[in-house]
Amino acid sequence: MNSAADQPGHLLIFAREPVLGRVKTRLAAGIGAEAALATYRELLTLTARAIAAAGVPATVWLAEEPVPPCELAQFRPEWPGLPWRVQPPAESLGARMAHAFSAAFAAGAGQAVIIGTDCPGLSAKLLQRAFELLLSHDVVLGPAADGGYYLLGMNKLEPELFANKDWSTATVLPDTLADAVRLGLRVAQLPTLHDVDSAEDLAIWRMGE
Repeated sequence: MNSAADQPGHLLIFAREPVLGRVKTRLAAGIGAEAALATYRELLTLTARAIAAAGVPATVWLAEEPVPPCELAQFRPEWPGLPWRVQPPAESLGARMAHAFSAAFAAGAGQAVIIGTDCPGLSAKLLQRAFELLLSHDVVLGPAADGGYYLLGMNKLEPELFANKDWSTATVLPDTLADAVRLGLRVAQLPTLHDVDSAEDLAIWRMGE
């Protein structure tokens, strides 16, 4: 049987269409919908650059069907040449992520790493490091400063890491780590980074540029 090291890794990108009023609603509450959309496009571009530089096969998982329906490359310059799929209408973020991992492993991936598009500090080096760590660990996590995570990687689907979580709260990371310990999984952590979800987050990012 081939090990994860002998099989290709795959990157899963959870993203939304950059459509006014449908992205960054928490941020929009503080800076307005137009400015929030511009910020989201900026985050998409930064994420796409990191992915391209990392050189890892990737799939974009859109939160909903594109409007109007068309090929990703036709009006998504952030993701040139990347295949895309639509996240299933599952009840929770965890269920949707588990579905994406399951699809990657079913397609032959030996390692899979999932990211969002909210973390301006995510780099090609960190993405590559995540896959390297999966050669000696079962799970890799990129902690977010708000108590969640900006990256999760694994060598096989661990469904319990997606169950019984209060998504988008500060309990997600500690609860995930607790589940990993209970399951006896070897966990590696990347450096903590800031997501940009609110006006306060945006100010922190801009001050650090």
